[in-house]
Amino acid sequence: MSDRKKLTTGQGDNDGWRFLQVFGDKGQVEEISEADLISTLCFDDTGEFLATGDKGGRVVLFDRENNKKGQSTYNFFTEFQSHEPEFDYLKSIEIEEKINTIRWLKRQNASRFLLSSNDKTIKLWKIYNQRVNNISELNTIDENGNYVSPESITKAKVPQLTHDHDSCTVVPRRIYGHAHQYHINSISVNSDDMTFLSSDDL
Repeated sequence: MSDRKKLTTGQGDNDGWRFLQVFGDKGQVEEISEADLISTLCFDDTGEFLATGDKGGRVVLFDRENNKKGQSTYNFFTEFQSHEPEFDYLKSIEIEEKINTIRWLKRQNASRFLLSSNDKTIKLWKIYNQRVNNISELNTIDENGNYVSPESITKAKVPQLTHDHDSCTVVPRRIYGHAHQYHINSISVNSDDMTFLSSDDL
């Protein structure tokens, strides 16, 4: 995640809104890149996850954590490149990578799904945790991690498969391209979470 990307959240009280949280660099920044500016954001239906899209075509996900005082903070979860700049050769126009809108689908299983769109293309993304395992108890490696030549092995050990950590993986499941003649500005997911509507400037 860029250290120049900032996001603030507020909470209403008797005096109005007050500052609660910021992501990224809190100090002086020499120059803010145009690609780092947030163009859209969307919470999922539970409020556990927040997705932001920027003008550089990236989607950054945050997950909520509640502290002992009952206050919620959002921590960085993962980031991925959703859209790249394209060129429409038929109309001779450049298509920006800027994310126009993001919509979460309701969670049905361990995976999460969201839709992201630039001016011309809508993508369906799958976000899930992938189990990463390590192989230990190898015959050619001793207890100190040193290599042991096969000739010096006196007894065989059965390799062990152990769970190391979970890695967040993001993959595109479907791409809906060039269905609109004009710039897409809105997506609405149906109640069945199987279909959606998209609208453009006209």
